[in-house]
Amino acid sequence: MKEPIVGFLAVARNAGISVSTAESLDAFAALDLIGYGDRETVKDSLRLVIAKTDEERERFEACFEQYFGSLGLAPDSSSDAADSSLRDEDANDAAVRQTTAGSSLAGMLLADDRASLVRNLHAAAAAVSVSDIRLFTQTNLFARRVLEELGIAALDEAIARLRASGDPAQARVAEFLDSRRQAVRELARDIVEKRLALSADQRGRMRDEFLRDARLFNVDRRDIERMRVLVRAMARRLATRYARIRKRARRGHLDVRHTMRKNVAFDGVPFRTSWKRRKIEKPRLVVLCDVSGSVAPLAQFLLLFVHSLTEALSDVHSFAFSNTMIDVTATLERATLDDSIVAIMQEIGFRSSDYGRALGEFEQNWLRLIDRKTTVLILGDARSNYSEARVDVVQKLFERAKRVVWLNPENRVAWGMDDSEMLHYLPYCHVATVCNRLRHLESIVNDVLATP
Repeated sequence: MKEPIVGFLAVARNAGISVSTAESLDAFAALDLIGYGDRETVKDSLRLVIAKTDEERERFEACFEQYFGSLGLAPDSSSDAADSSLRDEDANDAAVRQTTAGSSLAGMLLADDRASLVRNLHAAAAAVSVSDIRLFTQTNLFARRVLEELGIAALDEAIARLRASGDPAQARVAEFLDSRRQAVRELARDIVEKRLALSADQRGRMRDEFLRDARLFNVDRRDIERMRVLVRAMARRLATRYARIRKRARRGHLDVRHTMRKNVAFDGVPFRTSWKRRKIEKPRLVVLCDVSGSVAPLAQFLLLFVHSLTEALSDVHSFAFSNTMIDVTATLERATLDDSIVAIMQEIGFRSSDYGRALGEFEQNWLRLIDRKTTVLILGDARSNYSEARVDVVQKLFERAKRVVWLNPENRVAWGMDDSEMLHYLPYCHVATVCNRLRHLESIVNDVLATP
């Protein structure tokens, strides 16, 4: 009976639910107390033991339904009353019991022991390693293996003997078991299909982990849409995390002096507490995004990320540049996500970069946006095609801004080689780091949000 639970706990771990060894033991201890007969009671007990957050509870619900499903054994006859009457009158006949003695499956069906049947189905699935299924074309193969492990052959033989006996009572039992046999086949197939869905989910999560660590320049076109989903989820996660940081920061440390003053009327008993509070302001972010041909694939993801972060940041100004610079703040805010990125790339993307001209235009038109509360986030490879670098503009940003963060998609060994001006910009960056993977982007932007 414990075998299906072991398999479910493994599936829960794969789904992102943290299930420790101690929690697994607690789950079995709880089930030993309440038993395995009632599906909803088992589900509630497991949820209480292993699901610790709202997110884990949602994942638990999905995993439980996929793993166990709502397996039932619906009769094929005209009414439940007829089947019940058949079982009462014929199932306990001595000849019937003797004929079906060799099939435990027949015994469960005649006794209508659905809980035992479901447990045995899951145990059979575990015994034949249904979790190894990878392709839909393997469904029939694994379903047949489950039925063989369950004892379908012994059931077939029992039905054949009942029919061959010539006794009307045994013939009625044979028809009853035959109708139930088809239902058992469907249950076995349901289990296999659910495990196939779980296997696909696990492969999807493994693919997501790969995409988070893959160089954005190497991502296959087929994975672009999935990457966009990951970026949106990443942005939502950062926004939620930042909101929790701000909520905790509002509490602060106990202000002893003010607490004592507020509680003079209570003889100094601190019924009313006062807290030292530090004002936490949302960071002002100015993004300068290189969308020239050499970094265009990465630039699209950064624009997508900035678009998704607007809920977390109160003041975001976004600029795109190649050989000239344009303000894309309004475009990202007003247009739909896909339309805004397409419009930006069509207007200025995929051209040769000219950092000197672009930085000069920013100094002339938008330098006033930079103050001590502003974080400047620059994405670019710093390759200016041997044009003027305008390091002085980056120096002004460094002097005026709270932080200047430069995200370069090239490896450090390429900084300063050929037309790269990165080593000249480097002294005027508070942070300069390689960023060519989604994990890099999440870590860096998380650091920007968390810095007071």
